[in-house]
Amino acid sequence: MSATAFSETIPAKTPKEEAAGHHSRRTFAIISHPDAGKTTLTEKLLLAGGAIEMAGAVRSKGNGRRAKSDWMDIEKSRGISVTSSVMTFERDGITFNLLDTPGHSDFSEDTYRTLTAVDSAIMVIDAAKGIEAQTRKLFEICRLRDIPIITFVNKVDREGRDPFELLDEIEEQLALTVAPLVWPVGQGGLFKGCYNLASNDFLFAGSDKTVHYEGGLDDPALIKALPADIYAGFRDSAELAAEGYADFDPEAYRQGHLTPVIFGSALQNFAVDQLMDVIAEHAPSPRPQPSDKGPVDPDGDKVSGFVFKVQANMDPKHRDRVAFVRFCSGHFKRGMKLDHVRSGKPIAVSNPIYFFAQERALTEEAYAGDVIGIPNHGTLRVGDTLTEGENFRFTGLPAFAPEVLRRVRLEDSMKLKQLRRGLEDLAEEGLVQVFRPSIGSDWIVGVVGPLQLDVLASRIAGEYKADVSFEPVPFNVARWIRSDNEVKLQAFIRENITHVSRDRDGRPVYLCKDSWDLRFMMDRNKDIAFDATREIVSM
Repeated sequence: MSATAFSETIPAKTPKEEAAGHHSRRTFAIISHPDAGKTTLTEKLLLAGGAIEMAGAVRSKGNGRRAKSDWMDIEKSRGISVTSSVMTFERDGITFNLLDTPGHSDFSEDTYRTLTAVDSAIMVIDAAKGIEAQTRKLFEICRLRDIPIITFVNKVDREGRDPFELLDEIEEQLALTVAPLVWPVGQGGLFKGCYNLASNDFLFAGSDKTVHYEGGLDDPALIKALPADIYAGFRDSAELAAEGYADFDPEAYRQGHLTPVIFGSALQNFAVDQLMDVIAEHAPSPRPQPSDKGPVDPDGDKVSGFVFKVQANMDPKHRDRVAFVRFCSGHFKRGMKLDHVRSGKPIAVSNPIYFFAQERALTEEAYAGDVIGIPNHGTLRVGDTLTEGENFRFTGLPAFAPEVLRRVRLEDSMKLKQLRRGLEDLAEEGLVQVFRPSIGSDWIVGVVGPLQLDVLASRIAGEYKADVSFEPVPFNVARWIRSDNEVKLQAFIRENITHVSRDRDGRPVYLCKDSWDLRFMMDRNKDIAFDATREIVSM
């Protein structure tokens, strides 16, 4: 059944429709470089979906609303997203699961893992800046998983680059066919609105109304509605856009070869509804997910899912830990017992919750594609698989070697227990990696970027009441080490004991000064593998 079959309002579900509930799911992420407008777009999508009554600006003043998807103190103060959040809402019979990801590159690991849980993505590009470094990185992760992408060119109501230049850049740099769907009418100070090339609907700037023009670009009413010079330039460019680029092909989009492009303004709410329509009509419903026993079909009868994120202390009053689970098959019902594959023990899921940023509510059921939270006390970890009596593990969740290493210094030695708990919880969450040296009692933390250290210190102080600082260590490179020859691996560890630490799972990690030292050790130890990445599979 095609996704377009679910674009209109769905009345009360029949038993057959209940059985195919996952077909009405759209689970997607928003990816972008920082400051491209991702969090603002998230807010406006929630507004368009009826999930909130008033969108909040990222930087609001005084008692103004804060962005709903940014709920940690540091996010509110800095105006950036540093943790992935999940928001579920419904519109016209379709359930949307929106996973908002951090744009800042220091939090890319959280973003990478979140992208394993989605079926499609929206790539937000700043009309003045085009494709930026972090956008390209995130796009490559999507490409590895064949995640289809809709491109939203944001901020067209400000001065920006020529739309054709932006389209050509997407084609050339990302090797994607582009199909413009919504075209800007003027830019910057001359911006008059957005025109849907497919449906001939025009959303006028300043009036917040959409007008349909039966006669298309030559409709006399459209000619009359715009100043002559604006109309002439718009008509020429719209015709060229329609003729010079590919027509939108839903199948090519779902296969990841083509991206529909929508020009708009998240802040001014231009083309956000059109973006929602494209997601509803064309974005894929849940897709098969990879496992060690082959792809898991979303049409399967038995419930299965995997933990792609753990968030500690979403509610500091209750010291809670919530595992974010993406369901991949079956029809989950509250109270079900699911097998925890790593431990081999069943887990009764009696309080499953769905999210609206930090707000939450109990949910009675979930289908493939849905993301729910399972409160727990450390039982569930990132990479864990939950099944209805089957023994397999989902694969594809990455862990990356950290790029910044620091020793943790505790300001008050009486708070050692709080520090240990905080580091364990936040490592479990994926915010940092924690290493215990083979010699000495200090912890070493590894992060992708220095901003993570600020967040770590802030959260340990706020949530665990322990003040910490960070000191340099004589290491800048970390690699997981393994070998088919256990004797040689243990000999290597003994010979390099001052350079070997253990991660939170007890895996040996080799720490060294720089890439030259690493190459030297790799050349001398051909039987040892030095891994910059590893897959998180529940052991």
